[in-house]
Amino acid sequence: MTAGLTALVLAGTRAGGDPLATYAGVSHKALIDIAGRTMLERVVGALAAAPAIQRIVIAIERPEIVAALPPCGKPISVMPAASGPSASVAAALQSEGTPMLVTTADHALLSAQWIAEFLSEAPVTADAIVGLARREAISAVVPDTQRTYLRFADGEFSGCNLFLLRSPAAQGVVHVWQQMEAERKRPLQLLRRLGFSYALRYRWGCLSLEQALARLSALSGARIDRVVLSDGRAAIDVDKPVDLELVRRLLAQEGR
Repeated sequence: MTAGLTALVLAGTRAGGDPLATYAGVSHKALIDIAGRTMLERVVGALAAAPAIQRIVIAIERPEIVAALPPCGKPISVMPAASGPSASVAAALQSEGTPMLVTTADHALLSAQWIAEFLSEAPVTADAIVGLARREAISAVVPDTQRTYLRFADGEFSGCNLFLLRSPAAQGVVHVWQQMEAERKRPLQLLRRLGFSYALRYRWGCLSLEQALARLSALSGARIDRVVLSDGRAAIDVDKPVDLELVRRLLAQEGR
């Protein structure tokens, strides 16, 4: 397990505001209340309870939001949120270095146990590791949820908003991420960057997760691997009102 980690929490809001924050009547989605605690407070609490986490950095536009958090027992600092998630991660890498665990403020179900599993299973030879959950694991615990799935030849997976940037080479991964964010509205350019053959194989269901990670590794110049988490709830974040109600129900069942 990687110890002495800095954890980065992405808590910024979209330019022009976040629809879910507007729905909930708050300035930032991270401030949405669930049973008396904001989502940001819940995420910080989970990170603080993870022994491997040494300090926490929160990327947000308003530092007073962080100043209002109750003490968590570990040092917390603030950095300005950049124009998007990948830009915030790039800035954090420049100022904080690696290794770094990255998560998001809308991961309200996050637990120290999931963090420990993710870190203990993270391949030591990888520069960057992404947390995933299988569709079967998600359906087993929350059959009524709708997630976005990556459909590979060897299974369907959903992201868990957990990333470990283990070495300086991970900067290449973030650079590719920034390029993809910039080209998301130009699909032909994005496909050209990924490679048309890879895109077609993915479309036809012939591309395995291993092959996809190998392609991204080649593009970034870093070794990218994954950890498939055992608890499907790790893939649930809060993007829509229906997600918020689901997370409130699950936390009430757990007594959190």
